[in-house]
Amino acid sequence: MLRFSMLAAAVTAVSASLCSTPAAAEQLTIERIFSAPALSGESIRALRFAPDGQSLTYLKGRDDDASRYDLWQYQIDSGEHRLLVNSDSLYSGPENLSDEEKARRERLRLSGSGIVSYQWSAQSDALLFPLNGDVYYYDLAQGKARQITDTEAFETDARLSPQGNYVSFIREQNLYTVHLDSGKEQAITHSGGGVIKFGMAEFVAQEEMDRMTGYWWAPDESSLVLTKVDETPVDIATRSEIYADRIDMIEQRYPFAGTDNVDIDLGWVKLSEREQSLESTIQWLGLSELGDGYLARVNWMNDGKRFTYQWQSRDQQTLELRLVETEALKQQVLITETSDSWVNIHDDLYFLNDNKHFVWASERSGYKHLYLYRVDGSLIRQLTAGNWAVDELEAIDEQTGVIYFSGRQSSPLERHLYRNQLNTGSPGSPSRITEREGIHSIVFASDAQSYLDTFESPEQPPQVSLHGPTGERLAWLNQNEINKNHPLKPYYRDWLYPDYGTLEADDGQTLYYQLTKPANFDSQKQYPVMVYVYGGPGVQVVDKGWGNLFVQYMAQQGYVVFSLDNRGSANRGKAFEAPIYRAMGEPEVRDQMRGVDYLRTLDFVDPDRIGIYGHSYGGYMTLMSMFKAPDYFAAGVSGAPVTDWALYDTHYTERYMGMPQNGDAYQNSSVFPYAEKLQGDLLIYHGMADDNVLFTHSTKLYKQLQDNRQQFQMMNYPGKKHSLNGTATKIHRHQLIHDFFQQTLKK
Repeated sequence: MLRFSMLAAAVTAVSASLCSTPAAAEQLTIERIFSAPALSGESIRALRFAPDGQSLTYLKGRDDDASRYDLWQYQIDSGEHRLLVNSDSLYSGPENLSDEEKARRERLRLSGSGIVSYQWSAQSDALLFPLNGDVYYYDLAQGKARQITDTEAFETDARLSPQGNYVSFIREQNLYTVHLDSGKEQAITHSGGGVIKFGMAEFVAQEEMDRMTGYWWAPDESSLVLTKVDETPVDIATRSEIYADRIDMIEQRYPFAGTDNVDIDLGWVKLSEREQSLESTIQWLGLSELGDGYLARVNWMNDGKRFTYQWQSRDQQTLELRLVETEALKQQVLITETSDSWVNIHDDLYFLNDNKHFVWASERSGYKHLYLYRVDGSLIRQLTAGNWAVDELEAIDEQTGVIYFSGRQSSPLERHLYRNQLNTGSPGSPSRITEREGIHSIVFASDAQSYLDTFESPEQPPQVSLHGPTGERLAWLNQNEINKNHPLKPYYRDWLYPDYGTLEADDGQTLYYQLTKPANFDSQKQYPVMVYVYGGPGVQVVDKGWGNLFVQYMAQQGYVVFSLDNRGSANRGKAFEAPIYRAMGEPEVRDQMRGVDYLRTLDFVDPDRIGIYGHSYGGYMTLMSMFKAPDYFAAGVSGAPVTDWALYDTHYTERYMGMPQNGDAYQNSSVFPYAEKLQGDLLIYHGMADDNVLFTHSTKLYKQLQDNRQQFQMMNYPGKKHSLNGTATKIHRHQLIHDFFQQTLKK
């Protein structure tokens, strides 16, 4: 437990230089946005408490190479930051990663080199690092690393066991463990390969369900639960990955909407000292008996004798939480969630230490809230309530009976930390802990006695502070104040901030928007507009966070920049999400049109010079808006767009659209029936090695527009995946977008 009396609160006043007469500001450029040092200030990632609560660790890029990361430590008692592990001490050469690891990193949004992820041992005496396809165990007392694996094969999904006695990993589609004291390696499975994968998450689990693993340790390390995935039923899609100097033909088992998914089973295996593989001793649950569906989550109870798994039906309208007793594999359904649209998956399941109670999140009221249950599945009480949504269950202090969660009670545009009582108190009246208006991202220590708050607002780039359980700030880890030494300081005088407002959708629901006026704003002039859109489920664009630097740039270039979160977007409850069910591209476009109707009422907006830009679902929204509302948008930029939902994967697409075989929903939600209505100027860009939204989406549209003899512009990026990473690519792409709008919208 932390000794709070030994922690000094570092409350630093804003530098006097900010209050003095500012010097002439430098002009913001796209090159500067994507160059080092970052305009938002020094950033740290993978920030977490050591299990003993005495220190914090984080990854930080080097001064001479911001994309190569080392592990740093902040000692709480002393307030000292120090380099803990230099990645060169593990491996210093260029990394060679398997295709599986590259795909994992893409889906985890892990970029850069060196140490990109790490795990603490339970005793806080060691760290585990995956690096260059191998696994390294770093002993803190000795200050050196031990290479656990050294094979021609690639090891992925490496983890320390809960008590720190084993390292586990996947090699060549089989699960292995290594006992750290003896060094003995044991194969849990041996027959993986080809279409059979053990302990691995299938494509849709990684891409759409945020389940990145297929094995789970029992808390006492006596056993494991693991998956067996058979990809045989999944169709093989042959696609090309086009690079600058070659074309790779990829045969990928891709589950297109309406086609078969993998066969998946879940098994329990007890560890033993036998020399051979333990595969023959695995007891399988036989998930095929539950029908066509998805394994969403697996969680152990604290006693190590029972675990739960969540099973979601193929139509995603039913989700069951099932309890399994290990020895007999006896199963019990604890909770069944249903919806007439879809049930969202979450990670908010917490088993109390008494092994008799658990906390669960549900949207049954129309908003995500927390509930307390007995382990037999009987409901005790609702813990939160109201017409607002919980974001995440953050921590539970079982000694004091306090539950901590982040949520949106104050405003859908802000995320705050709240607390409430497990056994008493009003579910609709939690106590708000965080005070400043904006977005608070929380990480708690394991004992729930302190937390890290990464705070951001339109005026404040992300800053990190350490707090006690009632919210008192104990120390800054990264105050990130915009003083004379901050990278943003030369540009800060001309920084622009959005205005916020609300409109009404055609069904009466409230739509939030933000509008940034251009530099040197003159209400007597008329300006072009860039509508920046995403529009899809699971994402919120309009909030009171730090914001998008390209949006800032375009406003400084003389554009009104407008964003509106249409129905279907996140953090507003199921009634706000559900209108897109089996109707993608319809209510979202109507809401964006409502936004343009509002813009047309503003004297400073030129109604004939309104453009729209978005990437991924935002690219789809750009196309649908320009095709279905051609009189509303003079120009648009569509990045990596979905054009035909039948070309996208099962889990994401069927969640919102149902099965393709059922009616005309897919045809109505495709861009192709409306393409001939295009009137404005259109630019489409796409990565030519995209394995998420396949390049085929754009090439099919290219062909139709060409057949229609409709003019458009395109830019394709050789070798690039869906995120289009790389500094040069980011600069090129955003300069392209700016130049396109300059050509089409500027007089």
